[in-house]
Amino acid sequence: MPAGGIPMPIKKWATEAPLHLMLLPGLLVVLVFSYGPMAGIVIAFQKFVMTKGIFGSEWVGLANYRLLLELPDTLPVLRNTIAIAFGKMVAGLIAPVLTALMLNEVGNALFKRGVQTVIYLPHFLSWVILSGILIDVLSPSKGLVNHTLAFFGLERVFFLGDPAWFPVTLVLSDVWKEFGFGTIVFLAALTGINPSLYEAAVVDGAGRWRQTWHITLPGMTPIIVLMATLSLGNVLNAGFDQVFNLYSPRVYSTGDIIDTFVYRLGLINFQFGVATAVGLFKSLVSCILIAVSYVLAYRLAHYRIF
Repeated sequence: MPAGGIPMPIKKWATEAPLHLMLLPGLLVVLVFSYGPMAGIVIAFQKFVMTKGIFGSEWVGLANYRLLLELPDTLPVLRNTIAIAFGKMVAGLIAPVLTALMLNEVGNALFKRGVQTVIYLPHFLSWVILSGILIDVLSPSKGLVNHTLAFFGLERVFFLGDPAWFPVTLVLSDVWKEFGFGTIVFLAALTGINPSLYEAAVVDGAGRWRQTWHITLPGMTPIIVLMATLSLGNVLNAGFDQVFNLYSPRVYSTGDIIDTFVYRLGLINFQFGVATAVGLFKSLVSCILIAVSYVLAYRLAHYRIF
């Protein structure tokens, strides 16, 4: 016991009490909106009827999962989700790394900050706004992109209506929106590289390419590995907001993902049991992938959260 007569644990709790009180509103939000709705998981094992509620609906066990496997859209939707999410993960990693490397070579600080601001701006805009912009810009008849293609004698492309082009459009537009944020992360990683390494490389006669290959990229590797492994948990999250605001029945074959599939099953077709079963399956797989990503992040990048 300290000289003041107050036990150390009590004194420490009294000191940290304001911090815990500040966390309380956020904790309540998580409990109400994240953990509270988890009681609805039981719907995945019921023939849910809204008028009867959870307690009055018939228990059907795994019947919803058997029906899910019999639906012709299930496997294509799963394939589309993985393909689009993986494309976003790869392109969303390569683009900011290359941009950070190029900006790192810029000597004009004003120009560098200006570019960072411009490429970071789309990150703050919602997909409701950006989808409206993309619909106008990519329009096959009046869009700027197709006018440019026609000017050079190329065929017009229906980016948002062609099943072959739609996944590519999703990946590229997502990279355009988010690569500015990733660029700032990797630029921050570049500041941690010891400048004396570059000075030694110059003395040894290494040019800019060799400095980038042997010093810059190895210095960024831990952050690159960390970002790649942590994104593994999002492999089943292909971006509901983006897809929902851009897709149409014409591109369901290649653009329909798990989240939009659940939306149509539950809110449009009122098949709440099957929709909840799909959501529960996705949550379980995502939970496993997140756990795996944390293990890989610790093994490969020596990063740990807990």
